Amino acid sequence: MVNAIVGANWGDEGKGKITDMMAKEADIIVRFQGGANAGHTIVNDYGKFALHTLPSGVFYSHTTSIIGNGVALNIPVLFEEIQSIVDRGVPKPKILVSDRAQIVMSYHILFDQYEEERLGGKSFGSTKSGIAPFYSDKYAKIGFQVSELFEEESLKEKVGRICETKNIMLEHLYHKPLLDPEELMKELKGYREMVEPYVCDTSAYLWQAIQEGKNILLEGQLGSLKDPDHGIYPMVTSSSTLAAYGAIGAGVPPYEIKKIITVCKAYSSSVGAGAFVSEIFGEDADELRRRGGDGGEYGATTGRPRRMGWFDAVASKYGCRIQGTTDVAFTVLDVLGYLDEIPVCVGYEIDGEVTTEFPATTKLEKAKPVLEVLPGWNCDIRGIRNYGDLPENCRNYVEFVEKHIGFPITMISNGPGRDDIIYRSKG
Repeated sequence: MVNAIVGANWGDEGKGKITDMMAKEADIIVRFQGGANAGHTIVNDYGKFALHTLPSGVFYSHTTSIIGNGVALNIPVLFEEIQSIVDRGVPKPKILVSDRAQIVMSYHILFDQYEEERLGGKSFGSTKSGIAPFYSDKYAKIGFQVSELFEEESLKEKVGRICETKNIMLEHLYHKPLLDPEELMKELKGYREMVEPYVCDTSAYLWQAIQEGKNILLEGQLGSLKDPDHGIYPMVTSSSTLAAYGAIGAGVPPYEIKKIITVCKAYSSSVGAGAFVSEIFGEDADELRRRGGDGGEYGATTGRPRRMGWFDAVASKYGCRIQGTTDVAFTVLDVLGYLDEIPVCVGYEIDGEVTTEFPATTKLEKAKPVLEVLPGWNCDIRGIRNYGDLPENCRNYVEFVEKHIGFPITMISNGPGRDDIIYRSKG
């Protein structure tokens, strides 16, 4: 069986924890898109970790972790991550890398930095991880596939062509140092040595695993609202964040994805620029940011303070719908225990009219939140394992959210640890 774990919103929903938890019953965990531009924070028996490329199931010795063909593969970052968890006592994970994955080059990171610098105040809030230039090259068909590392003559010829193209931009647009073909070849040879033991046809591997009835998890990065087709364009990422893309980015048949667990926070947060209707500011935002997450709401990759907001039922309903959600995992509910009253955004007012449908960006930027205020529960709910044991106002909040998003909340996270979870039956 293949299950997908994806985000409903802007990212930072808690997918890493849910993947880590569900990996206990999984055989294989696959990263199918994105790169080292976003992080998954995980708290388990080994400690607290921020992963960027490794799938969140690497902490179980019985699992195989796969870097799928849809991933923007930064090879040095991958191997630094492996070493960093091994150094902290985690058994070395079994990892396979798709021979069709494409490589993030050092110049992709430089081009990312140069473009943000050029745009100045109109920048996209990039993590400067090279992701946009990487995907641009991939679809312009001038990227490097892992398999190409092992064909030196054709690789050398391609490096020469790419340097010619890139150096025109470096000289005339960015006014930066030019690329050296010999240095690039040296970089690629280094990557070959690092990745060679792990390379295989992961799509064939997964096909065989499906025939054998193995449990496979597809782990997404970021969330619905960062999808380049369905998100808050242009303030989006460069690869599809939807479960549907999991079939492509992992190389499995789409009909094999049986369950789509969409992770949704009990409040809202976002890193980076873009429309954010339920955003709050000042002391309210500072307090929620300080108490939020598993040590404050700061980007796992950048360390930037996350933008904070109340739960947005409009955005979350849309995010769940576009994912094809079967189950909602509702995270960080425990964080809200300090509030006497909890506002929820239940609609958007746009040009004097109220809607509960999430609009395209041009209208979204004009939207004002329509808030409904619920009573808080004013206590710590960590340690509770049965839904019926939650305070009445807490259950009312969950059920209010469920009604407004229209998808079943079957899991509730009430703490950072892998066992801080409450299961609820559908309907």
